[in-house]
Amino acid sequence: MPNLRDIRRRIRSVQSTQQITKAMKMVAAAKLRRSQERMMSARPYANKMLEVLNSLAARTDQTAHPLLTMREEGRVRIVVLTGDRGLCGAFNTNILRYTLKHASELQAEGKAVVVDCIGRKGRDFFKRRSFEMGGQWVGRFAKVSYDDAEEISRELTEKFVGGECDAVYLIYNHFKSVITQKIVVERLLPIPRMEVESEEPLVDYLYEPTPKELFGTLLPKHVGFQVFRAMLESGAAEHAARMTAMESATNNARDMIDRLTLYANRVRQAAITKEIIEVVSGAQALG
Repeated sequence: MPNLRDIRRRIRSVQSTQQITKAMKMVAAAKLRRSQERMMSARPYANKMLEVLNSLAARTDQTAHPLLTMREEGRVRIVVLTGDRGLCGAFNTNILRYTLKHASELQAEGKAVVVDCIGRKGRDFFKRRSFEMGGQWVGRFAKVSYDDAEEISRELTEKFVGGECDAVYLIYNHFKSVITQKIVVERLLPIPRMEVESEEPLVDYLYEPTPKELFGTLLPKHVGFQVFRAMLESGAAEHAARMTAMESATNNARDMIDRLTLYANRVRQAAITKEIIEVVSGAQALG
């Protein structure tokens, strides 16, 4: 049985850990608020751009631009977004497990799969697996910037246009709420085309400049912004997961301190009782 000194030393150790987890929770909460603001600002723009481009693309021949051209998916690139750090519960584990399953299914269908990783955890995970590794971007979530997203999208676009792959998919955690993040798979390239309802009247658009010039400017920006939006979503989801994990750790530490304190009181009471018994026994022996 541990003595009272050992128990008190353990209580102090758990209290120190509790202070750390509480501080990490507060930091994650502050970062989450900022990430949420940026994410919510980006969502309407990204969704509206996708809606407009899809609407135009549905009325345009897919050969109007290479980024609209559908191909048979023989070679697929998967871009998985993970965190650079741990201590965020099952945030990284869940998406890595999902991506591994998805990539394995594609390989079972006879497709060549290349995995691109945004985030250190994804890179380290897939380096130990039998998949071909593509781009590896680490340290981009400390401060998510459009420049980083544009750099990533430019490289992916070059691979697609150059014929090195037939499709590019994003796999990331979509932020739904502080306690809920949903793993989603979105096709980045070729740009998805919406189905136009048959009863909707088609408008004969007059393009100035030409559709080729217009798409040549807008489509790469759209791809870059979709990557940017996914990074913002993943970043916010990571901060939410870390805040929740640290809150749980703080509560667990508090419960452990309560149990250890109760145990320490029992040990102290047992020691006092033992001393009293020894004193009484000694007095009776002398009597």
